[in-house]
Amino acid sequence: MLDPDPAHTFKLVLLGSESVGKSSLALRFVKDDFRSGLPTVGCAFFTKVVQVGVAPLKFEIWDTAGQEKYHSVCRLYFRGANAALLVYDVASKESFLRAQQWLRDLEGELLPSEVVVMLVGNKTDLTEEREVTSEEGKAFAESKGLLFAETSAKQNHQVTEAFSTVAQELLRREEEQAGQRHHGDPGVDLNQGAPRQAKCCAP
Repeated sequence: MLDPDPAHTFKLVLLGSESVGKSSLALRFVKDDFRSGLPTVGCAFFTKVVQVGVAPLKFEIWDTAGQEKYHSVCRLYFRGANAALLVYDVASKESFLRAQQWLRDLEGELLPSEVVVMLVGNKTDLTEEREVTSEEGKAFAESKGLLFAETSAKQNHQVTEAFSTVAQELLRREEEQAGQRHHGDPGVDLNQGAPRQAKCCAP
C-alpha cells in the first residue's frame, strides 16, 4: 500500500478588477498582514501550507494585476490552475460586473470540472458605500455553480475561511476522482453539475 501524499499542491489564481483587494486578501491569508493601495504589476506569487483535517495542502497563489493593460497577460496564468478566486469590491457595482467578465474569460480557458471557482465580495467593512448586496453576489454565484464568500481583508473577516472552503472542495474533488479511478470508472464525468455551495462563508 502506498503512503499517502504528505502535501497536496494546488495552483490558485486571484482574478478581478484593479483595487478590489486581491493583493490584500493574499497578504492577509499568507502573512496575516494588511496593506492597501499597492497595485500589482503583472503578477505576484505567494505560497501557503494549510491543514485541512489531517491533510496538509499547499497553495501556490498567483495574484494577477487588475489593470486593463495586463488583462491579456494575466490570462496566461489560468493555465494549470486548480482554483480561482473571482474578487469584486462590494462598494463597486462595476467591479462586480467585471468579475463576471473574468469568469467568462476563465471559462474560455478551463472546463468547470478542471477548476474550483469562488466568487468573493471583498471590503465588507465599507458598509455605507455598499453597491452590491450579499443576495446579489450569492444569487450570481449559485446561478453559475460557484462557491461564494464575503470578506474584509482590512478587518480579517472570513479571509481564512474563504481559502479553507476552496481547499476543502479541492480535496473533496481529488478524493472523489481517486475513488472513481480505484473502481475503474474512467469514463464518468466526475464533476458534472455544480460544486456544493460553500456554507461556512455565505452571509
